[in-house]
Order: sequence, then structure tokens, then C-alpha cells
Amino acid sequence: MNTPSQSHTSLRDYYRWHARIYDLTRWAFLFGRASIIQRAAYRVGRPARILEIGCGTGRNLAALAKRFPDALITGLDLSSDMLERARSKVERFGSRMVLLHRPYDAPVATGDKFDIILLSYSLSMINPGFDEVLQICQADLSPTGIIAVVDFHDSRWSWFRHWMRKNHVRMEGQLLVELEKHFSSQVCQVKRAYGNLWRFLLFIGRCR
Repeated sequence: MNTPSQSHTSLRDYYRWHARIYDLTRWAFLFGRASIIQRAAYRVGRPARILEIGCGTGRNLAALAKRFPDALITGLDLSSDMLERARSKVERFGSRMVLLHRPYDAPVATGDKFDIILLSYSLSMINPGFDEVLQICQADLSPTGIIAVVDFHDSRWSWFRHWMRKNHVRMEGQLLVELEKHFSSQVCQVKRAYGNLWRFLLFIGRCR
């Protein structure tokens, strides 16, 4: 089994190449990204601070900035190659947008905590360590804050799970089990993709 540091290195190497094609290819199978932001907005009308863990090329950051024009937004990612592309998307939002190049292995908030923490197709790639990430999220959330997760859930096809593993994704239903340990769900939906080739998860919760 990989250690967290080995996993971080492997993901950095993976995205050094995939950053170039990420936005051109992921639209075809990363479903629910707009929906999770819309659902988060319904539950936190005017958030002051938002954190996205694994912000990638900044697609969600730009959408968050437009949806919440008064919010201070932080995007965190392991990959400098992904963050380089994110900067070009978010620079127009000025000082209310902050990008951090680091693993999420300790809380980010140094004062006021976050009203929304978003994880969009990042949690299933944190192997090992996704359970520790959720514990850190609890420390980073404000008392009324929410965690919003959209991610791969599972697949009944072993060949597909194996192929996704080669792309650093574990999809065995493990995320929902851990999410429900730490958070009281406000939204919990599992939806089919491509005729049930796989299922993806939409989850919004508050700290227990």
C-alpha cells in the first residue's frame, strides 16, 4: 500500500501530463459539478468563505466566484501544473481568490472558518488518506458550514473499477460510508452514468 507521500507524488506526476487535456476531456464523465454548486447555494445563501480541495484547473472556482460574488474563495491543489491553468481562469476575480499549492494534510483556516468546503472528483483519488481529509474538513468548517461532495461512487463491473484504479480512482462505495460517519446529510443521492456503467455521488452535509 502506498503511503500518503507516495500517493501525493504519484498524483503530481499523473497531472503533469493530464493538466494539458483535463478540460477538453473531463466534461464527458465528471457529472454533477454544476448541480453540487447549485445545491450548496440553496443551503448557504451568502457564504463569506469557500474552500475547494483539489481545485484542479479552476473550473469550479470560477463558477463559485460567479455564483457567490461576495465570497472569499480558496482553491487548494497538489499539482502546480493544474494550478497554473487555474490562475488564468480566476485572475479576473482579484484578491478575493487565493490559490494554495499544498496537500490538504492540515486545516487551512487561520481565523474565520469556511462556510462551504467543496470536493469535486478529488476525494476518490486520495488513497490512502481520504478519511483523514474528512476529519480535517470538520476542523475547517464554520459551525453552520457545509461540506459538498460530488464524486465517483461505485461500479458493478470489476474491469471498469480496475481501469479507474489505473487512473488513481477508487470507486467501491467507500466515500459515502465515511461521509456519513462524520457528517449529517442534507443531500445524499447516488445517480447512474452511461447506463449504469458506474454511479456517482452527490452529498451535502453538516458536522455531527
